[in-house]
Amino acid sequence: MPKPEQVLWYYLRKKQLNGIKFRRQVSVGKYIVDFYSFEKKLIIEIDGDSHFRNEEAIKYDQKRTQYLEGLGLTIIRFYNHEIMDNREACVSHILAFLEKE
Repeated sequence: MPKPEQVLWYYLRKKQLNGIKFRRQVSVGKYIVDFYSFEKKLIIEIDGDSHFRNEEAIKYDQKRTQYLEGLGLTIIRFYNHEIMDNREACVSHILAFLEKE
């Protein structure tokens, strides 16, 4: 698991955020997502530089997002540097979503 995923997993594991269970590396249809809460239908993705390097990668991510949202799932995305530089804000963002649902 890449370092940003390890950092976020520390907060998501063991139902630490509002008692919500998250799993990591979950298969959803033909895609694998970084973190997923079945209960909240919430996907959390952490994107590195490879997601933005070329047009093909960008189109793939758009298609993937459309598919997952078409299943009624919500996706929260963070960049690697956001997790590493400001993990508290990222966790607060996730908590805000969980509290409004």
